[in-house]
Amino acid sequence: MSPIKSYEKELAFQADRRKATTEFIKIISDLWYDKAIEVVLFKNQVIDKNVSDIINLHEYAGEFVQKPISIFDSVELLRAIHDINLPPSKIDIGKLTYEFHSDNNSLHDVKSFIHYKLKEANNSKEIKPKDVVLYGFGRIGRLIARELMAKTGKGNQLRLRAIVTRGDLTEEILEKRATLLKTDSIHGQFTGTVDYDIAKRALIINGTTVHIINSDKPEDIDYTKYGIKNALIIDNSGAFRDKNSLERHLKAKGGGKVLLTAPGKNIPNIVHGVNQYDFDPDTYDIYSAASCTTNAITPILKVVDDSLGIKKGHLETIHAYTNDQNLVDNLHGKYRRGRAAALNMVITETGAGSAVAKALPSLEGKLTSNAIRVPVPNGSLAILNLEIKNKTSREAINTIIKKYALEGDLVEQIKYSLSNELVSTDIVGTAAPSIYDSNATIVSADGKNIVLYVWYDNEFGYSHQVIRLAKYLAKVRRFTYY
Repeated sequence: MSPIKSYEKELAFQADRRKATTEFIKIISDLWYDKAIEVVLFKNQVIDKNVSDIINLHEYAGEFVQKPISIFDSVELLRAIHDINLPPSKIDIGKLTYEFHSDNNSLHDVKSFIHYKLKEANNSKEIKPKDVVLYGFGRIGRLIARELMAKTGKGNQLRLRAIVTRGDLTEEILEKRATLLKTDSIHGQFTGTVDYDIAKRALIINGTTVHIINSDKPEDIDYTKYGIKNALIIDNSGAFRDKNSLERHLKAKGGGKVLLTAPGKNIPNIVHGVNQYDFDPDTYDIYSAASCTTNAITPILKVVDDSLGIKKGHLETIHAYTNDQNLVDNLHGKYRRGRAAALNMVITETGAGSAVAKALPSLEGKLTSNAIRVPVPNGSLAILNLEIKNKTSREAINTIIKKYALEGDLVEQIKYSLSNELVSTDIVGTAAPSIYDSNATIVSADGKNIVLYVWYDNEFGYSHQVIRLAKYLAKVRRFTYY
């Protein structure tokens, strides 16, 4: 074939691929807004993504499973999903496309394949929507609000109804809170609309009223005045950290269960995907979603301990600076954190090593830990130096973790990176709390010591873990096909 004809053929293919991607986006939107069916591509979100984003995600998917994942195949499978009657669901179209072309698939008719794979959806229980109140509206609170409002859909899961803040609520303050929600220096523009109504004392997010309640005492709030009943209260204020103080939320009229977005004392500390089933939502009223670092390392530690056994180890977190540190040198309650955050690497402590044992009791007393805060505003790295019971190789440990990232209970928690060029800004906006850097793995010559590098978006990834746990506690988890 002549170079000109070859080039023309490439242009025609690119046009066809982009046209198919446009159809992909339309079907994704129709499924979400008409049927409350959320589609992901190997756990990556595809709602509100553009054509180039979708094509790039298909390229990543092909590298991940080492088999081409075609947009044309994805569209054909999506058409079949659209044509059948499914309850509200979350479906991984990448996994379905991969399985459709696997050697084990004997169903070559697309509709028959989809009916077979998604038949369990018919056994789904009816979901009752749950009102949500955000107590506090800082970094994590705003990201949770963004995700809840962007994924409200038909409103049959979590409904953000109110946000509690401290201090007076003037029009200026309300406008500033609206601006902080809409525009973020790290995570960019909110994909929806944000306005405010001082007469209602509310933010208007995507046309939906979210009341702003100012109160310093959680027990004095009457949520029923706003039509809110039996709400899940997500406390991200940082003001309450133990069972006694968090119980104040339970006294509020219209309040229900409480979920703390930090490590908690004398309450269940849960890393979703690892130990949520150890605690029945009908039995406990107060829960902790642990810390961002604990959520990052626990899934990987569970895989290693289950597969190879862990004798002991050390965790070092290279963590983005946080609002707790000083912008310039000034007095601070903790050593070293008083020095300018954006200019210094700062050694400090982390409780993540011991906190892991709350989710994985088998690791009690086996891990030490420390942290270094570094001059980046978001995006962190955990380095796990582990002595294991059964020897392994670099290829073997990578294969084990890749398998867990592809199937099983931790597919939402572990993202497997293939990139040789991965740096901290690349992982900002990743919904998985653990991003496993496969190309950085080190294994000792005797196969008994391994060093694993686990990246995590300490804001975005953690916020998604909070929402996953919130859905479990609220009993609004849909049928999922991962």
